[in-house]
Amino acid sequence: MAILPILTAPDPLLKKKAKPVDAVDDDIRKLMDDMLETMYDAPGIGLAAPQVGVSKRVIVLDISKDDEDAQPLKMANPEIIWESDDINTYEEGCLSVPEQYAEVKRPSHVKVRYLDYQNEIREIEADELLAICIQHEMDHLDGILFIDYLSSLKRNMMIRKVKKLVKDKVPA
Repeated sequence: MAILPILTAPDPLLKKKAKPVDAVDDDIRKLMDDMLETMYDAPGIGLAAPQVGVSKRVIVLDISKDDEDAQPLKMANPEIIWESDDINTYEEGCLSVPEQYAEVKRPSHVKVRYLDYQNEIREIEADELLAICIQHEMDHLDGILFIDYLSSLKRNMMIRKVKKLVKDKVPA
């Protein structure tokens, strides 16, 4: 397994629509494993393949708490097949928009169909944080960042802060 570099806004690769995977084969499983290791190292609770420069419809997440056993979810080609009319507002952050947070409104419950690690079709019903996390990561697959839900003024301010943060971390 390997820790992959995480792209940050405004990298144009983050705005591209990712391509579906044909099947979860050894290459996709390695990508999933590397993404999970990268996410844990960051640390984060979700990561989409476009965030590590891979334009494939693959996400990983784990919303377990520090004192709980890891409960990783690995999904290829996830699609929402049902969403509730109830809306939750949740303060979101993103590894590709480091140290920036904003409230985003999303359906509070979703049902998702996806290919799992063994290339089996699965469905999962999710609510609360899991539902938010799945929707956030799925947005990445369509080139959408959580800041795209904000006003252009707030979004541009956050991107400027991220650019400065990234520039300050790069050794001269």
